[in-house]
Amino acid sequence: MMRHLLLLCLLFPVFAYAQTSDTTINKAELDSLYIIEIEEIHEPDKVLHAEPLFIDLIRDLGARKGEKEWNVGLGLTDQLNYDKYTALIEYEWAPVNRLGLEVELPFTFYAKQPVPSNPIDLPGDKLDGIKTAIQYTFYVSAKTNTSMALGYINEVMLKPFNNMKSGRVVEGNSFNPFFIAAKRWGNNFHTLLYTGPVVERFYGTKETHSHFQVNSNFHYMISGTRNFIGVEVNQEVEHGKWNTVVRPQMRLGIMDNLMVGIVAGIPVSRQNERLSSFARLIYEPGHHTTPKKYRHARRVPFH
Repeated sequence: MMRHLLLLCLLFPVFAYAQTSDTTINKAELDSLYIIEIEEIHEPDKVLHAEPLFIDLIRDLGARKGEKEWNVGLGLTDQLNYDKYTALIEYEWAPVNRLGLEVELPFTFYAKQPVPSNPIDLPGDKLDGIKTAIQYTFYVSAKTNTSMALGYINEVMLKPFNNMKSGRVVEGNSFNPFFIAAKRWGNNFHTLLYTGPVVERFYGTKETHSHFQVNSNFHYMISGTRNFIGVEVNQEVEHGKWNTVVRPQMRLGIMDNLMVGIVAGIPVSRQNERLSSFARLIYEPGHHTTPKKYRHARRVPFH
């Protein structure tokens, strides 16, 4: 299954818009019109950036008031002796220009593998917590195609379902301030850095765990669309040790306001997991991604 997923990430069909006539629209012209539609027709300034799929942003950088988005995600990770299934539902919106807010409910479920090499007790299934987040884009430069933002994620961590009978539901709290810097190179190439510390405080034991995240991203966005292929490199530094997972990924627009993202996870230095997969369905109510001039167009692959 993972080999098929990786192949999809590398060889998925590339689609763009063309006129209903027999003449195909010039790719450069379409790309230019699309970027103008996103960046220049509305106020304030906003630079189009590719958003990573596994650790996504709270809202688009330079978000404009009224933007909103629903996300549903499903993932599977092989953790040597058992499989970990993850699911999430999140809602993000921009109440004012450049400010994004988010609420997320992440779930984790576990299943034993048919023949585990070292049988162990499974962790408890759980609603991991209640995440709330804020992100403010403090710098937008249309001249250099660069954006920067600061944000904060707070998660009230919950106990597994089978441990909630004791009466105490909340297990602890997680604090995650972060910094984002993104740049578009020309019309198609995108880079983004997402970094910051994560501190977890457990109430029962009074223990505190911390690590530092460094997430690097490189994407190629298809002309005239928000479809892309790329790679996300998620790194954690804990007690001087680096854990790295490389995540090749793709995003494909199904409709103007509906996209799907597919991600494969390839651990580099971790010893407690093998390959993983993740899919994200992205719905933006009221959003249109096709340039108005070509809203009537049909989709055909470029030749």
